[in-house]
Amino acid sequence: MAPDEHHPCIVVVDADPRVATGLIQELQDGFGRGYQFLATLSARSGLCILERLGAVGEPVALVIAGLQLPDMTGPEFLGRARNRHPLARRILLGGPRELTSSAALHRAMTLGKADSWLMTPWAPHDQSLHAQVADLLDEWRDDSGRQQFVLVHMVGQRREARSLELRDVAERSGFPYRFTTPESAEGRELLRQAGCGTNRLPVVVLFDGQVLVQPTWGEVVAAFGVRLQPDPRPYEVAVVGGGPAGLSAAVNAASEGLRTVLIERETLGGQAGTSSRIRNYLGFPHGISGRRFMRRAGDQIHLFGVETVLGEATGLRLEGRARVVLLRNGSAAVARAVVIATGVSYGRLGVPAVEALVGAGVFYGSVLSEAPALRGEDAVVVGAGNSAGQGAVHLAGFARHVTLVARGESLAESMSAYLVEEIRSLDNVTVCLRRHVVDAEGAGRLERVTLEATDSDARNTIPAAALFVMIGGEPRTEWLAGVLERDEGGYIRTGADLAGSQSPDDTGGAPTRIPLSLETSMPGVFAAGDVRAGSPKRMTTAVGDGTIAIRQVYGHLGLR
Repeated sequence: MAPDEHHPCIVVVDADPRVATGLIQELQDGFGRGYQFLATLSARSGLCILERLGAVGEPVALVIAGLQLPDMTGPEFLGRARNRHPLARRILLGGPRELTSSAALHRAMTLGKADSWLMTPWAPHDQSLHAQVADLLDEWRDDSGRQQFVLVHMVGQRREARSLELRDVAERSGFPYRFTTPESAEGRELLRQAGCGTNRLPVVVLFDGQVLVQPTWGEVVAAFGVRLQPDPRPYEVAVVGGGPAGLSAAVNAASEGLRTVLIERETLGGQAGTSSRIRNYLGFPHGISGRRFMRRAGDQIHLFGVETVLGEATGLRLEGRARVVLLRNGSAAVARAVVIATGVSYGRLGVPAVEALVGAGVFYGSVLSEAPALRGEDAVVVGAGNSAGQGAVHLAGFARHVTLVARGESLAESMSAYLVEEIRSLDNVTVCLRRHVVDAEGAGRLERVTLEATDSDARNTIPAAALFVMIGGEPRTEWLAGVLERDEGGYIRTGADLAGSQSPDDTGGAPTRIPLSLETSMPGVFAAGDVRAGSPKRMTTAVGDGTIAIRQVYGHLGLR
């Protein structure tokens, strides 16, 4: 069967013809209107199909393979499939005994060769099977820019600074959007309908036809009803920061019936929202992208009635028994208790030549929106944490070669073991330890990066169309200087780490008690997640901190 040029393809490869054709028939029952289906019995035949589809530009949404094929293992086949169609979701297929006891499945998932698995046999019109496949197809549509419904259309130049900013924030927030250039047929038509020229880009067209010219992200989300100022009436809890810790705190507070506001300066998700795949979070055995995880958390806080405010906190003060969070726009949130969960920002390299090329091949943070544009190019990632590792893995599916640069002796010092192993398994990723970036060059855009050894003057220059910096962590606490006790790195001290280990009373008087474990030097103000001194900087810990902080807020408020 020749693939329909208008429909993405689902490719099934299994040695048993009854399984291959049976699965195709079952999937056609649920998804036949929107997808084309191809089945074959061998890995080599499957690779030929994928090569042919790639050569003619046909999109592939899913590649499903049995654990053991006649000419190679299923995981090996899926690994090769990734090189041909990096955005396609890759799924292993097998019986219950095969999958539950298979070391091959465990290794394939660990090394990122497979995104998920399906179990045989299935019932006719199996809704469980259909739901799992629908979720995978939804992920693929998100990543490939083929969402069935989008809230905004953006028209702009791909490398222009404001366009980059809007795309990056939209990607991290999981905001359904489509980006087109003014030269494309779709872009020209959108500009015509909006009555706009190409002299003031980007142009954002909302789902209801409203047009925004060169908007900020705040102006975009404000058009959807997101508040830019807190309610003047007092809250019971104000959460500052919308990463995992802040979202966890907000959900727990609101679910306990506490009137809660969450203040976030940019977008929900924090650094976790940039993760291409989170594989070690409890309850998600198939893994989940950071933006989908954070989108679900965002849905949760809205369902519990958390008020969300887009704004940057610039001050904190105690007024009697109230805590007041001051915002840059001049507004303020008044609450009985505050949870600070502002996380950390990526550190800057401080190399003038690198800073001069920010937005022109140099990026601090997310790789999600830029990865597809790097096909056939060389990319460099700087960092040794999980975000850097996940970024390198994601880029490896697109770029010709990825160099991961780290100052340390070993990635294992700061990166999860499963990520270290996955990076080692990728042929097009090179890890450069005990190195740092000292220079960058390019005619208006990044072309080369120079690395230097940390223990000598040895240097080498490598080609690079893009440099992604994900180093260290700088806590966002400058606005709390002189207000809360911090350590030398700017992280907020809590509990027993506070000087004297005692907390003043609500009016700033003499110390009256030992502070709670997440309580800061100001009573009723708590720190959660990466911003807290001593935090292990893991998403799971941040989520736990958010939960614990609200239990302690309850104690502070005298609620049980």
